Amino acid sequence: QVQLAESGGGLVQAGDSLRLSCAASGRTFSGYCMGWFRQAPGKEREFVAAISGSGGNTYYANSVKGRTTISRDNAKNTVYLQMNSLKPEDTAVYYCAATPSGLSVWVKVSNYDIWGQGTQVTVSS
Repeated sequence: QVQLAESGGGLVQAGDSLRLSCAASGRTFSGYCMGWFRQAPGKEREFVAAISGSGGNTYYANSVKGRTTISRDNAKNTVYLQMNSLKPEDTAVYYCAATPSGLSVWVKVSNYDIWGQGTQVTVSS
């Protein structure tokens, strides 16, 4: 069973960049599709980006496309979320998630059954 731990959140100004990391335990990390989701206060958890087990396929929410990159290092059991040109509306708790269906990329909360504890990202205007 994979366990996830996010890091890299913090308080930044609008226009800044931030890289989130998600470290996974377990020996079968490369078999998992990894996703990033976020949840702002009073809102539902929403999809941000996902990457297939090999890293060959990625998918992004329209709200972050063009300024966000998801990547993974299977040798380090880590997935990253590089966010540039951050906006106040990007403020949320960001969660890393995993599903063992690593051949595809998945975008729904219900597709994932393993979640990290979340890391807060706050973007000030």
